[in-house]
Parts: sequence; structure tokens; C-alpha cells
Amino acid sequence: MTDTAMTEVLAGEPNHHGYRTFQLGEFAFERDEYFAYVRWPTGTHTMSVDAFLRAAQRDVAWNFFYGTVNFDNVVGTVNHYGNVDLFAGSFNEAYRKAELDHLENFPHEQILGTFRSMLDDWTNEGFDPFAAPEETRTAWGDKSGNNTEAITRRRVTASRMVGVPGDEPIRTDETHPVNRMFADVDQSQPEIYAEPGFEDQVCAFNLFGYLSRSDVTWNPSIVSVCKDSLYCPTTEEYILPIIHGNDRVEWFVQLSDQIEWEVADKVTGKLRARVTMKAGDVAAMPADIRHQGYSPKRSMLLVWENGSAELPELIATGKAPTYPVDI
Repeated sequence: MTDTAMTEVLAGEPNHHGYRTFQLGEFAFERDEYFAYVRWPTGTHTMSVDAFLRAAQRDVAWNFFYGTVNFDNVVGTVNHYGNVDLFAGSFNEAYRKAELDHLENFPHEQILGTFRSMLDDWTNEGFDPFAAPEETRTAWGDKSGNNTEAITRRRVTASRMVGVPGDEPIRTDETHPVNRMFADVDQSQPEIYAEPGFEDQVCAFNLFGYLSRSDVTWNPSIVSVCKDSLYCPTTEEYILPIIHGNDRVEWFVQLSDQIEWEVADKVTGKLRARVTMKAGDVAAMPADIRHQGYSPKRSMLLVWENGSAELPELIATGKAPTYPVDI
């Protein structure tokens, strides 16, 4: 197979609602006014199209993220860091028992290109899959324009730290106004008095002020890097659009307000815990679970990630534990 064939996006002619149908291996994707439909040789699945677009948006923006991105309890992806599984029912006990599950592996660029094209075609003018429900118009209806600018936002990935010369800049009123939920957040910046010669090595910024200006929800961005230690804070409102299945331990530090987490077994989906995190709480999500969050008010969450590329194999082979610490 040529490189062109491996990355080609197979899209059909627009249906009577104006939307194209997309083919990826033996998977087919179609949408109408209200729903997204996923079909494969042994089954079909229907999702509310707004939920599908919000999940697909995160999957694309996160470059398929760490481990498993479940769009819901049936459809999702698994990142193998170079190639990606697309599955239906593989992590659903009922589908597996009924032999309705299906999984295919694709080169990273092929599935990424298809998902990007599908998002662009299926996202109507005015709908922002990154935004909270109160901050965007509807996803419903026949084809009506697009919102390419919103769905192609660049994820913040600082190489050292936000505010360091040459790295991600501090947000301002001109670039990112303060969000409606964070009007009371102090916007003052720290004062730095560096010894002569160290001016480009000492830096600080107001993380709460930075997050208060976020125009996206449930989108962790890397604001500081120390070897494999990544600080990935985010603002959360409404429901995490995906159910994340870990391939490494994630640490959560609740910076403000409250999030309720539903934690389940990664493979079976059986509920394991419900966790309510309030400001100041710290929790670790093990490497053998899936989790989804609910935030009734826009909140701030710090996600602390170990970005080591070796971790998934170490955990899968039992050479590293699925939990962070023995108590």
C-alpha cells in the first residue's frame, strides 16, 4: 500500500442532509440532523451527534491521548503511539459475548486525517465542540457552513513553561478574555527579581489567572515540563465528553470548585468507585481504570502526567504497578 493510500480520506457524496459519509477500513460513519451512526461488519451504533463531535474533537486535539479514548461505552480508540486501534464493543462485555465487537488498526495519519475531515464536514457554523453548552450554538440540523477555526485550535504544549522567553505567552485581554465563571479570579502576575545573568532562567506566572482565560473545556494543555513530568491543567464544565481509559497513572489536583468522577474497570466497564473532588483534593487514577468527570460549575483541575514512552509496556508486562503508591 502506498503512503498516499494509507492516508487517503474516503468520503462519499453529501446525503440529503448535506453531510458526507466517511469510510475507514470496514467502519462507516454517517450523520443526520440529530445523530451520528457508526457501522461495522457485525453491528451498528447510534450516538447523539453533539456528544460524538465533542468526543471526536478531544481525540483529534489530544493526538489520541494516552491509552483509550472511549466516545461512549461502545466506540473509541486506543493509541499505540504510531498506530491507532478503532474499536466497537471491544471494551463492552455484552458486545464481546454476543460477538458483535470489531477492532481495526490504522496508521496514525490515516485515522487522524479521516477524523479531522469528518469533524470539519459535520461541525456546523456556530457550534464549538470545545465549548461548554452555554457557550456555543447547537450541533443539530442540516448542513450549515462550518467552524474550522474552532475545531483547529492549537493545543498549548509548552516546551519549558508558559511565560518563558520563546515559549507559550501569558494570556491577555487581547488574546483570551476572562471566562464568565472566573470573573473573581485575581489577574495580577508575580514580580520576579533575578540575579544578573539569570534573567532568562527564572520565570513565574499566575496559573489561576491563566486558566481563568481558557476558552475551551476538558482540554489539558502542557504548561510546564521537567523531563517526563508534565503539568497539564484544564478548565472543566458540564461532562467530560470521553471516558478515558488509562495506560499510566494520572494524578489529579482539584484547584477550584468540584468535580465528580465515575471510575470503572478499563476492560469491562464495571463501576469501581465514585469520587467527589473539592478544591484542594488530590487523587490518583490508576492505570487499569476508565473515568469520566462531571463538573456542575466551571472548575480548574491540574492533571499531572508522566509522559514516559516506556510506561505502557512496563505496566502491560507487569514490570510497573497500575497504582501509584502503597499505603
